[in-house]
Amino acid sequence: MQGAKEKRERSLGIHLGLKATRCQSPKCALVRKPYRPGVHGKSRRRKTLSDFGRQIQEKQKFKLTYGIDERALRNVFKQASQKKGSTSVRFIELLEYRVDSILYRLGFAGSRSMARQLVTHGHIMINGKKVRSPGFLLKVGDIVTVRPESAGKAVFSALKEALANYEPPVWLHLDKGKLEGKVIGPPEFESIPFEINLVVESFSK
Repeated sequence: MQGAKEKRERSLGIHLGLKATRCQSPKCALVRKPYRPGVHGKSRRRKTLSDFGRQIQEKQKFKLTYGIDERALRNVFKQASQKKGSTSVRFIELLEYRVDSILYRLGFAGSRSMARQLVTHGHIMINGKKVRSPGFLLKVGDIVTVRPESAGKAVFSALKEALANYEPPVWLHLDKGKLEGKVIGPPEFESIPFEINLVVESFSK
């Protein structure tokens, strides 16, 4: 049975990584039913959206992907707009430098929602100090590790094996033996599959 998250992905027509490993398997709802949810979803064409509609849709993608609401997304935009350089680039950095996003990119969690649980349950340390806020922002040079007291727990027991063939993005370094990651550069702006400029335009009005 499909959950709300999978229906949202089908509605938007894009994988958002909301259901961990299921999203990478043939069981993925978007693979099995690549059309909008609902009784008439299969026969209905996707509407051509107005610019405003596209802005709303792109914001929805960001909110679902990063697990934040409209207010939080607007605050990210405000912070990004106050920094030097491209607002779009800074916007992505503020989202990707979140500890829950870093854990997901490192392969420590199958989804950002799972990563948030690891943080709130106190399993994660940044530069040797425990953090409990999924929105904690890292920077280049910061190191994220699993707390020694948590390393033996079931959630981490098979992680080393699961990471054996995994390679993180080039801006992150992963020590699979130590279950340790390091931020070594800025996120790859071009790798984000959303129309970021539409979100920036929406909040700029």
